[in-house]
Amino acid sequence: MNSPGQIAESFELMQQLIQYRYDKPLHHQLMKAADYSMLGEDVLVLICHIAKVCEGGVLEIGSFLGAATVAAGLGIRASGQAKKFVSIEPGGRLKDHRLASKDIFKDLTKHVARAGLLDTVTLINGASFDQATIASVKERFGPGEIGLFIFDADANVRRDIDCYGDRLANGCWMVIDDYISATDKAGPTRAQVDELTAQGRLMPLGFYGWGTWIGRWLVQS
Repeated sequence: MNSPGQIAESFELMQQLIQYRYDKPLHHQLMKAADYSMLGEDVLVLICHIAKVCEGGVLEIGSFLGAATVAAGLGIRASGQAKKFVSIEPGGRLKDHRLASKDIFKDLTKHVARAGLLDTVTLINGASFDQATIASVKERFGPGEIGLFIFDADANVRRDIDCYGDRLANGCWMVIDDYISATDKAGPTRAQVDELTAQGRLMPLGFYGWGTWIGRWLVQS
């Protein structure tokens, strides 16, 4: 770890983040999405950037109200390429919260539609680890076809990496929320990410927002 290439890529991400702040129309759209996001603004900007430059499709687990979904969709649209994009959200209700929702999946769909991105992403209403969901995702992505994996669900990212790991490309970008967090998700998430890093499966590139881990997936030969 901490190879010259890894360090250079970490600095490149920081530089890109600053440059996006000068793209007024796009940055304005991303800040509108931040109004209904639990992710930091910088994370949304980098999701947009990575979705634009990554090779392969995008898989998001835990869309919630769709801020990261919109960010990734804007990035795909800016790339000018046809990229497969699947976003998984079980839905339900959220009470007593600044982002309270009576119907999470309905609000997710509404936000994606308002951004004009319904034709860019396939929204799946279900749990990521249900067999029907896994089958649906694997129908859309062949082995090694996912270039960006976004996880902002519960505290078990390893479970979903095990479910979809064969679909992740070597060098697949990984965005994993709650590596650092005031919630009880942080401990298990950090332990799982650190274990995969120690095994040489994950390469860290930085932390953004309020503790979102960004790095790459490394396929072992």
